[in-house]
Amino acid sequence: MTLRDRFTRTGALLGAGVLMASLAACGNSSSDSDNASADASGSTEELSGTLAGAGATSQQSAMDAWKSGFAQSQPGVTLSYDGVGSGAGVTQFTSGQVVWAGSDAALEGDQIAAASSRCGAAAWDLPVYISPIAIVFNLDGVTSLSLDADTVAKIFHGDITTWNDPAIAATNSGVTLPDETITPVHRSDESGTTENFTDYLHEAAPSVWTDEAGKSWPVEGGESAAKTSGVVQAVQAGKGSIGYVDASQAGQLGTVALGAKDGSFVSFSDATAAKAAETATRVEGRDANDIALKVNRIPDTNDSYPLILISYSIVCSTYSDANDAAMVKAFVGYQASSQGQEIAAQAAGSSPLSDTLRSEITTSLDAIK
Repeated sequence: MTLRDRFTRTGALLGAGVLMASLAACGNSSSDSDNASADASGSTEELSGTLAGAGATSQQSAMDAWKSGFAQSQPGVTLSYDGVGSGAGVTQFTSGQVVWAGSDAALEGDQIAAASSRCGAAAWDLPVYISPIAIVFNLDGVTSLSLDADTVAKIFHGDITTWNDPAIAATNSGVTLPDETITPVHRSDESGTTENFTDYLHEAAPSVWTDEAGKSWPVEGGESAAKTSGVVQAVQAGKGSIGYVDASQAGQLGTVALGAKDGSFVSFSDATAAKAAETATRVEGRDANDIALKVNRIPDTNDSYPLILISYSIVCSTYSDANDAAMVKAFVGYQASSQGQEIAAQAAGSSPLSDTLRSEITTSLDAIK
């Protein structure tokens, strides 16, 4: 089955995938069940309490599966997650409304100081979810296009306004392109998906996209919609529309293959997303246990899809409540565990963390006080 098939069947597979994982957990020995939660955190303690998080909507399908799977090993923990978007989730975290946040971008700028103030110590970005961002479009009779970074940037900047523009035609020989207006759709809320997308545009097409990466959309015009679901709905409803969403939500919309340095084009897949994550580098100047990563947005060849998001669980390095610390360590450990990653892949089509990353996350979780 192709990655695209998996994405279009996500809704049907979610319930079945979680059920299968739950049955597997129940069917294994108690030692196996303990290992599911202990895989990354090293804790097999039976916990109880309320653990509230908020943030990225990209994680929602995976989060639903994680909540169900985690409940098998820690039934005493009441886990909630409010998918309000990365920006709002970080705000809830820094203001102390939630114990951890999900974000499609690592903490930066004033957020770092605000998080440190909230925690009374450093806050750490721990990667738990890797997924391609799909550029999706709604064009009759066209299911896929190949576009270089400059052309993508010009479309979303408003410089290319019709689908039969020569720049689009040049990389899509044999595709019948209509003389139809392009309607770019962007996120209206602060979004880590937007930050990753604008980072790609700025890094891969700097002469066109001069704005720095950011959670807020910087260009006037086009159509806006809130959250991932809003962008999907807007593109589905608007003939000639184009937008950017977590690939798990692409459904039946057309998708774009992106250009590499060698002139070839790369589509998103398990393998190409995993390769992009594998070659990501640590952001400099961070605490040793903060695993913020920078993605290479200009791949040399077509084995690495450059437009991925690495979504984080943002946690305190120190909690004033020891039970909060224990629950965070257990849950984020479960997210990063082999079972947690497999459940996320079944539910959302995400790419599993590498063994190296999982080992680094173990070290960070063990250091939480």
